[in-house]
Amino acid sequence: MPASPPPGAPPARRPARLRTRPAAAALVVLVVGLVVSRGDGLAPDLAGGALYAALVQLLVLVVAPSARTEVAAATALGTCLAVELAQLTPVPAAVVAAWPPAAYVLGSTFVATDLLAYAAGVAAVTAGDVLLRPRPRAAGG
Repeated sequence: MPASPPPGAPPARRPARLRTRPAAAALVVLVVGLVVSRGDGLAPDLAGGALYAALVQLLVLVVAPSARTEVAAATALGTCLAVELAQLTPVPAAVVAAWPPAAYVLGSTFVATDLLAYAAGVAAVTAGDVLLRPRPRAAGG
């Protein structure tokens, strides 16, 4: 049985991920996403959306390595949803017109299927995070 912390001690923290794994994965996802973005059609569009969401979640994990898995997933999905819904306004188009590389972050037009792609990308990173995250060690074991 694990020993209890002394009275008044802060609760035991969950082990943090190292930043190197999500950072390395983010770099790979970024490169693959840039390659996929050169394609035309539904498959590259869906793959690009999934990779975009995966990249957002990996960046959340780099910035906040102690974040709970579900919080990182919700943050990424919420961010992607906000960016997609913003495409229903003229703001992203105006930003992209002023600085074309912003299209990689803000997109250009609302596409409902992107929402499914975002969910798939977040689900993939969440599964990997659950499988690869360090587990707390049992005391005395």
